[in-house]
Amino acid sequence: MPDLDNNLVQATAGIPVESKRSIIKKDLIRNRYIYLMLLPVIAYYGLFHYGPMYGLLIAFKDYGIADGVWQSPWVGFTHFQHFFENPYFWRLIRNTLMINIYELLFAFPAPIILALLLNELRLILFKRVVQTISYLPHFISIVVVAGMLVDFAARDGLINNILGVFGMEPVAFLQEPGWFRFIYVSSGVWQGIGWGSIIYLAAMSTIDPTLYDAARMDGAGRWKQTLHVTIPDIMPTIVILFILSIGSMLSVGSEKIILLYNPLTYETADVISTYVYRKGILGADFGYSAAVGLFNSVISFVLLTLANTISKRVSEHRLW
Repeated sequence: MPDLDNNLVQATAGIPVESKRSIIKKDLIRNRYIYLMLLPVIAYYGLFHYGPMYGLLIAFKDYGIADGVWQSPWVGFTHFQHFFENPYFWRLIRNTLMINIYELLFAFPAPIILALLLNELRLILFKRVVQTISYLPHFISIVVVAGMLVDFAARDGLINNILGVFGMEPVAFLQEPGWFRFIYVSSGVWQGIGWGSIIYLAAMSTIDPTLYDAARMDGAGRWKQTLHVTIPDIMPTIVILFILSIGSMLSVGSEKIILLYNPLTYETADVISTYVYRKGILGADFGYSAAVGLFNSVISFVLLTLANTISKRVSEHRLW
């Protein structure tokens, strides 16, 4: 859509206003069905993403349900100050960053590696079977996945039964803070690796086959073809998704963590989103939790902009 807009602007440069309006009107009529398809998306983001943004005001107010958003008294940056002075502030930041760093190190490259391996398969039937099997975990509910993890990681669960065969003592994995990040990230890799590989396989399908022919003529084997043809051609996709991942480094989803953690594992499992859930939903401190959520969003936006700026300076690939 940005390219279409730029082309339209360039095409109408230097044209009188009335003529521009006529061109735009013709474009709207000619592409009316495309714009109609766009309306539900615009409506969705308008209603559920931009419409509720006025509620951010409660981050600066002593919000009370009876008073409402507009009548609640202003408190300025008091909620932010309390959060920064909170004894758990650095623990929340550390845990959120550590989980995201582990996901960048292990979960982010996993779909790329799987897509590269699938791209090398020549037996179409086997390739489709592998793809189907790898996609299936994505459609399993997080609640079901969390229930499976709780059962498997219990003292009398599958994992400890296997360890017992080798004479090892049972371990209460979900009661040990040191195991939580490994369980969370590895289960995320298992659930998302197949689905995440789809976009990379789509990018690989657009690579010109003559590039592989030229590489083979130069004596390149399968490994060098992957290094010098496949990876460079999908690099723009990798960079864009990596920038988006950097932008969400402080936005760990709370659902799975809430289903898996407990007070014994707060040391490594408690993140910003779960803290907001406890303070805002369970504790009914809506103003404070809104301030924490706003802080999280602002930092995420700064990280996204910084990652995009660095990418723009060191390479030709960027998000905008």
